Amino acid sequence: MQTDLFDRYRVIDVDTHVSEPYDLWTSRVSSKWGDLVPHVVRVPETGVDHWAIGDTLILPSGVTAMAGYDGMLPDHPPTLDQAHPACHDARARVKLLDDEGIHAQILYPNVGGFGSGRFLKLGEPALMLECVRAYNDFLVDWCSVAPERLIAVTALPFWDVRESVREIERCAARGHRGVLFGSRPDSFGQPLLADPYWDPIWAAAQDARMPISFHIGSQEIPTVAEMQKGVVQKASAWKGLGIHCNLARQSVMLFMDNVQCIADVILGGVCHRFPRLDFVSVESGAGWVPFALEALDWQWGNNGVRREHPEYDLLPSEYFRRQIYACFWFEEASLRPALERLAGNLLWETDYPHPTCQHPGPTGGWARRPREYAEHALRGVAEPVLRQVLHDNAAALYGLD
Repeated sequence: MQTDLFDRYRVIDVDTHVSEPYDLWTSRVSSKWGDLVPHVVRVPETGVDHWAIGDTLILPSGVTAMAGYDGMLPDHPPTLDQAHPACHDARARVKLLDDEGIHAQILYPNVGGFGSGRFLKLGEPALMLECVRAYNDFLVDWCSVAPERLIAVTALPFWDVRESVREIERCAARGHRGVLFGSRPDSFGQPLLADPYWDPIWAAAQDARMPISFHIGSQEIPTVAEMQKGVVQKASAWKGLGIHCNLARQSVMLFMDNVQCIADVILGGVCHRFPRLDFVSVESGAGWVPFALEALDWQWGNNGVRREHPEYDLLPSEYFRRQIYACFWFEEASLRPALERLAGNLLWETDYPHPTCQHPGPTGGWARRPREYAEHALRGVAEPVLRQVLHDNAAALYGLD
């Protein structure tokens, strides 16, 4: 009897999220900070739970827990209790993995943002650091249910390089397997990504053998509520675009933003200075990567980069092949050229349980179950390549086998 891909390989899902339990910070952070500590409040008029800092509502709790929900943004589960338990409960997550035939998942946050930028809203450096550390410690506890299947990635207090280095070292000792870093630190008033200012962080991650994850959306972006009020429309050519079109537009633009991120770490010499440090472009797709690399090589050759930087000993595409990875979860036609050229640099993800996840996503969308997508999108791909993108690349990157 023919087995499917998820029966033949120990499949690793490299981008999923934990919808943080309501007491994550209130149970772990000093009470002296009062309501500044991230907490959840219910809006009486709507019955919707929101994460809040002080009196400011920052994020509906259910907006990050959309898998299987009967509706699409801006609709979402009003509370976590009304979302699938696997969104926030570790034992339920492991059961989901068993049900779906997935061996392991790499885990990312929601409330602090995809690069810790939202913690800056706290305004108190000591509290900001305490909240980052509390999240990282929570994740260790959450993953302890199945530590070889639930894989922690470290959030950083990136506004403080010294504390970031300490947090990398501390979390590496506690079992974390990667480091989350924002692709656009300059959007928070910090130095640009290519600036050697960040070198101590890259060095610490390299020494700890923890890859750097650039998750899309790590910069300051509007919330769903702000979109409804017209924030995104102001940045668009046409105010009548609408909430759903704006969500689609913004999502695709966030994918493309990681082209800049990759260009920064290659052309800025980060890959050259830290040749044993790996980078992952998370939730950005992969079909655009062959074009981006060909374009970078072309411009490199036509603009005298070698003369300007004789220390760079590789082409951009060669630096990429040596130490950068991209993730896919919905692509079909555009995936084939990437598989042909870059199978050793591709990883598979689901983005569970976010609005566009492949687990499936919200009811009525185009998503399908993970194994169904894989069987369809990867039909006819050679077995060695299948093994690479579904297991081997991720296993080597995160030290899972």
